[in-house]
Amino acid sequence: CIVTLVDRMTGYTFIGQLDDRTTRSLNVRMSKIMTRSDLPFKTITADNGTEFHQYAQLERFHNCLFYFANPYHSWERGTNENTNGLIRQYLPKRTSMSHVTQKLCNEIAHKLNTRPRKRL
Repeated sequence: CIVTLVDRMTGYTFIGQLDDRTTRSLNVRMSKIMTRSDLPFKTITADNGTEFHQYAQLERFHNCLFYFANPYHSWERGTNENTNGLIRQYLPKRTSMSHVTQKLCNEIAHKLNTRPRKRL
């Protein structure tokens, strides 16, 4: 599986490869992304997946705030959902994630970050 972080103002996209859908895998990958980035992470809007249950650890360590969309209200995370749709051009639904590496995630993110996109 993968996790996506999208800066709301610039649309800059980070994609992280996860070994599994556990909170530990998510927290480790998000910490790596947030530590290596030059962008400040002040707020993160997440879905209600179980992998986000230990979000407070990330909040404390990275001094950011998590917000959660209401269940079944994907439009509350519009930028991220739109970006996930763009990622589907490279990783269509029903694609096995067993071949997805962090290198591939970085390549997809680079393609998305260097293509022109309209910002509202």
